[in-house]
Amino acid sequence: MLEYAKVILPKVSFSKELFEKELRKCIDWVSGEELSELKQWCFSQFDSTYPEILAKLFENVAA
Repeated sequence: MLEYAKVILPKVSFSKELFEKELRKCIDWVSGEELSELKQWCFSQFDSTYPEILAKLFENVAA
């Protein structure tokens, strides 16, 4: 599921609303150990574009 997230999120990053919707789905779908990897990857890829969305959605996720 992590690989799916790495494919889909860049494709929807043109839209703030769509990006947030897809990221929520990805967070719900990935397994526990993949979640911290997803968080690290998202911050490295999208922190300059959507820092508020990342902070909100990953606020309770351990790195």
